[in-house]
Amino acid sequence: MNKTSDWGEMVKAQGDIWLRLIVFIIGLLVMSFGIDLFIVSNLGATPWDTLHVGLYEHFGLTIGSWSIIVGFFVLGTSALFLKEWPKFGAYLNMILCGVFIDLFLKLPFMVTPDTLTGKIIMFLAGLLINGYGMGIYISAKLGAGPRDSFMLAVQQKTGWKVSHVRRGMEVIVLTAGFLLGGPVHIGTILYCIIIGTIVGFALPECQWFTNKVLRKMGSRKHNNKEIKRGVSL
Repeated sequence: MNKTSDWGEMVKAQGDIWLRLIVFIIGLLVMSFGIDLFIVSNLGATPWDTLHVGLYEHFGLTIGSWSIIVGFFVLGTSALFLKEWPKFGAYLNMILCGVFIDLFLKLPFMVTPDTLTGKIIMFLAGLLINGYGMGIYISAKLGAGPRDSFMLAVQQKTGWKVSHVRRGMEVIVLTAGFLLGGPVHIGTILYCIIIGTIVGFALPECQWFTNKVLRKMGSRKHNNKEIKRGVSL
C-alpha cells in the first residue's frame, strides 16, 4: 500500500480520536452536572449516588471519591464477566466523573431550593441532563464508564432492551444503597422507573448527532488540507 496513503489515514484517525475525546468529556460534564442536581434537589439521589452518599456519610472522603472507588470495583467485575480489558475511556470516565461531581457540588449556586416546586424542577432537569449526558459520552465510542460498560455488556449478551437492563441495574443498586442508609426518596424511585426510557431515546439521538459532527469536521479538515496543498504547489 502507498506510504503516503498510510500516513494520511493515520493522521485522520488521530484527528478523529481528538474530536471524539472532546465529545466524550463534554458528555461526562453534562452527566455529572445532572447527578449533582439530583443530590442538591433533596428529592432523592440516583441509586448509585445513594450508595456513594451512604458510603460518604459512614466513612468520610467525598461523594466523588466513592464514585471512583465503586467504579473501580464495578469495572473489574465487568472485565471478569466479559473476559477482556475495558477501553481507555472506561478508566477516564471513572476518574473524571468523580472529579466533576465534587467540583460541581462546590459551585455557589448549587443549593437546595426553598420551595417544593423548585426542588421538583431541579430534579426533573437533572433527570433529563443526566440521561442525555450518558448518550453524549457513549456516542463518542471511546468506551462506556464502569456502570454503563456493564449495562451494555448485559444488553449485548442477552439481547434485552437497554431500558430494561438499565432499570434492572438501578433497582438492585437502590436496594444496596437503602441498606447502607443512603438518601432514598420519591425522586430515587422515579429515577429508576424513567431513566431507562430516557437513555433509550438519548443513545440513538446523540449517536446520530455525534456522527454528523465528526463527518462535518472531518470533511472540513480534508478540504483545508487540499487548499494548503494547492497553494504549496
